[in-house]
Amino acid sequence: MSPAQQRGLALWAALLSAVVCLGFLPVTRLVSVLILLAVLGLILAFWTFTRRRAEHDVTLRLDDLPEAAYRQPVVLVCGDLPLACMQQSPVLTVTQGCWIRVEDHQDLEQAVRQILWLRPDWGRQLSVMVSVCPQKHADSERLTSRLLALRWQISQLRKETGHSVPLILNGQVGSAMMNDLLWQAAIPGEGVRIWRESSAPSSISAWVTTGGSPAMQQQVLMNSLMSWFHQHVQAVFMDENPDIPVIAPGAVLWRMGPILAGSLATSAWTAWLSRHTAMQQVAGWQPVGTDSTVISPFPDFILPLLPEGRGMTPRGRAFRCALGISTLAAIAALLSSGWNNHQLLQRVSFDIARYDRIPMQDFGPKADAVAVLRDDAAELDGWARNGVPARISLGLYQGERLRMPVLDAIRSYVPPPPPPEPQPKPVPKIVRLDSMSLFDSGKSVLKAGSTKMLVNSLVGIKAKPGWLIVVSGHTDNTGNPKLNQTLSLRRAEAVRDWMRDTGDVPESCFAVQGYGESRPIATNDTPDGRALNRRVEISLVPQASACQIPGHTQASSQDDGASQHNGE
Repeated sequence: MSPAQQRGLALWAALLSAVVCLGFLPVTRLVSVLILLAVLGLILAFWTFTRRRAEHDVTLRLDDLPEAAYRQPVVLVCGDLPLACMQQSPVLTVTQGCWIRVEDHQDLEQAVRQILWLRPDWGRQLSVMVSVCPQKHADSERLTSRLLALRWQISQLRKETGHSVPLILNGQVGSAMMNDLLWQAAIPGEGVRIWRESSAPSSISAWVTTGGSPAMQQQVLMNSLMSWFHQHVQAVFMDENPDIPVIAPGAVLWRMGPILAGSLATSAWTAWLSRHTAMQQVAGWQPVGTDSTVISPFPDFILPLLPEGRGMTPRGRAFRCALGISTLAAIAALLSSGWNNHQLLQRVSFDIARYDRIPMQDFGPKADAVAVLRDDAAELDGWARNGVPARISLGLYQGERLRMPVLDAIRSYVPPPPPPEPQPKPVPKIVRLDSMSLFDSGKSVLKAGSTKMLVNSLVGIKAKPGWLIVVSGHTDNTGNPKLNQTLSLRRAEAVRDWMRDTGDVPESCFAVQGYGESRPIATNDTPDGRALNRRVEISLVPQASACQIPGHTQASSQDDGASQHNGE
C-alpha cells in the first residue's frame, strides 16, 4: 500500500475508534476518553514505527520497481554477477519477471524488508539466486564462509516472510572454447537440459551429437564445473548443520561464455582443474579477455519455473484492511450495545425488586423507591417517543419490555396518609397579684384581708401532674436592690406557703423565684409604673415528672382553665 493509503487507514481506524469509545462503550465518559486516547496512541505509535523502520532499512535504490500489482517472479541476485546493464539501477525488468541485484556489502534480509515495505504483496513471488564464479575466488574457505552467511540469511528470510523463497544456484565460468553463452540447468523432475540463445532447449546427448568435437570439449569443461560446484557450493547449502537448516535449491544452473570480466589468473577454479583434470594442458581453454563492458544476460528461461504472485492489488488490499477495521469496530459496537442493554435490564429490574421488597407502611423508603421508578419510566417513555440512543440500539434494545412492569409497580403505590395538624404549644398562664394589696410596704407577711383576693385570683391555678407552679416576686427600683431582691423572694415564698397549706399541694409542685427590680413591666419613673412593677406572678409551666400527685393520671400539656389577671 502507498503511504497515502496507509494514512487513510490510520485515519479511518481513529474515526471508528472515536465512534465506538464515545458512543457505545459501557463506561463513564471520562473512562471512554481515556480509552480513546490510548487507542489513538497505539495507532500513532504503530504508524510511526513502521515508517521509521522502512526509512532505516533502506539498502537499495528501488525507484525502478514495477507497480504493486506486478505478479511475475521477482528474483534477488546475490554473489558474482557484475552486469553493465545494472550499473545505474539494481532493478532489471524483463518479460518473464524482474531481477534485483543485491551487492555483497548489502544485507539480504534488509533488502527484502525494504521490498516488502514498498510492495507488501510480493512475498509469495520472491526468489533468491546465488551466483558463484570460481575464477574470481582465490580462497575456497573464504567463499565457503560467504555462502554459509547467505544460507543463514535465506533461512531467516523464510521465517520472517512465512514463504518458501526458492533458492537458485548459478555457477559461471569463462573459456575461449565458447563462441556464445551456454547454459545447462538441473531442474528437479526434468534432469539436465541445455539452453542456448541460438537454439531451442535440448538434452546433453543431443547437443553433443549435433555439436561434434567442440561440443564434446565444452561438455568436458562443463562437467568439471558441475563437479566443482557440487563440492564447493551446493554442498554448503545441503550439508546437515544443527544451527542452520538445510536449504535445497529449486534449480542449479551452470553457465559458460567466451569472456568473463574480473577472472583471476590463479584462482580456486584453476587450482581445482590442475588437481583433477588435464584441462590446463589444452590450449585456449581460458577466457580470451576480461572486457567488463560485455553484458552477461540473466537466465530468463528459469523465470517461468519460479512462483508468481497472487492476491489483490494495493487498492484492494487497502479496501480489505478498511473492511477488517470496520468489522472489528462493528463487533465492538455490538458487544457494547449488548452489554448496555444488559445493564439497563439489571438496573430497572433491581429498582422494581427493591420497590416490591419495601412494605407499603414504610412510607419514606417506599416513596424514594417509587420516585426512582418514575425516573425509569420517564427515561423509557422518552426513548419510546424520541428514539433509542445509539449506545443501546443496533437492534438489541430491550427497554420496551420493561415499560409495563415499571408502570404496574408505580400504579400499585399507595401514598401515606396526611400528617396530623400540629397542636399549638401550650402557653403558660400567668396570674399577677398586686403586692400592695397582699403585703404592707416593706413586709413579706400576708395581710389579714388578702385571703379573699387570693382565692378569687387563683381559681384557674390547679396543681396537676406534668405542670410546675412557678411563683415569682418583683419590686420597683425604690430602695436597696439587694434588699428588694430578698423582699421579692420572701413575698413569693409567702404566697407559695399559703397555696400549699390551703390547697394541700405538695411543695414539689412549686418553684419560687425572687427577681427584685430586675424585670419591670412598666417604667419606674412614675407612681403608676412603680405600682405595676410591685407584683407577685403565678404561672403554670409544663415540665416532665413535675407535681406527681398520687392517684392522678398524666394530664394534658394544655391548661384547661382560663387566664385570670388581677388588678392589671
